[in-house]
Amino acid sequence: TGFAGILCIGTIAVHCMHILVNCSHRLCQRSGNLALDYADVMEVCLKTGPQAFRRLSKGARHIVNALLIFTQFGFCCVYIVFVATNIQTVINHFHEDGPSLRIYEVIVTAALIPYVCVRDLKMLAPFSAFANILTITGLIIIIQYIVQDLPDVSERPAFSSFSEIPLFFGTAIFAVEGISLVLPLENSMQNPEDFGGWSGVLNLGMVTTVCLYTAIGFYGFLRFGEDIADSVTLSLPIDDWLYLSVRLMFALAIFISYNVQFYVPIAIMWPAIKKRLENKFLRKYGEYFFRIALVLVTFGFAVAIPHLDLLISLIGAFASSALALILPAIIEVITLSSEDQRLPPYILVKNVLIFLFGIVGCVIGTYTSLRQIVEAF
Repeated sequence: TGFAGILCIGTIAVHCMHILVNCSHRLCQRSGNLALDYADVMEVCLKTGPQAFRRLSKGARHIVNALLIFTQFGFCCVYIVFVATNIQTVINHFHEDGPSLRIYEVIVTAALIPYVCVRDLKMLAPFSAFANILTITGLIIIIQYIVQDLPDVSERPAFSSFSEIPLFFGTAIFAVEGISLVLPLENSMQNPEDFGGWSGVLNLGMVTTVCLYTAIGFYGFLRFGEDIADSVTLSLPIDDWLYLSVRLMFALAIFISYNVQFYVPIAIMWPAIKKRLENKFLRKYGEYFFRIALVLVTFGFAVAIPHLDLLISLIGAFASSALALILPAIIEVITLSSEDQRLPPYILVKNVLIFLFGIVGCVIGTYTSLRQIVEAF
């Protein structure tokens, strides 16, 4: 079920990314803008769409920005928990009476404070390249381990229960939802025309990502069964330095990725705050204080909800489903409806199905995640 589900959700998510990119190009031509971000696309789409929707454009922009901020900060919270948990398992192997998880989260947060003061996205590129090397190396080690001594597929249940599907939906959407970074990445490229298309950067990156998620999920569950932990790295043996090093590799890679996820909410929030500042010192250096304050906010949420699987599912179901599925479907219908041509029925039907899939997953997934978080406490 998970094998088919992640492929299905991944395919729909990538298609919705292409919808956003294509609508952005159309709306740029219509509005005369050189580039648009996600919130701009939503606003221009409604502002240039049918008359009944135009008064909603400003409000829709704020909703998109709020969802983007919630999602990206959610990623950052998960990253703190993930890094701290993996470091804790390594230290506890040598010192069983080591500090609690919250102490490690404090240490991770302290290390993040100077790192998030790197403001330029291009300056983060070398860090991201190093994180990719660590990730690839770690994946190779994980894959060679989980494909050994595999039981027959029939020994694992093909389906668990309907009660688990909402959590799976939220987790899968969280995994493949990168739509908030799609337009900033395209706009930052030296050759933006290489981003879309069948063999473009978007398809290359996302197809690779979805295939890796599918392989790790399938073989990971086949190898470990019901004993598998919230993250496959936590299921690896702890009595071998090679597999302990994988935890550290992924911890460092995710630590590096924190600032990339941090970029979007800062880009949304800080310009609006800066406009209201009159003090020259704060206008020049205030962003650093703002970044540090937001790191501490993500730390607070990470400490409040330390359950990695439930936190991932909640963020994925509530915000990622809206950004990755629901809003792109709405944007394409309104964008194409406002042009001087009849909207093809298949586009309408396709987007209605995507919209309903996103709504059902969002409502049920959010309710289930919240209920299990409450039960966990």
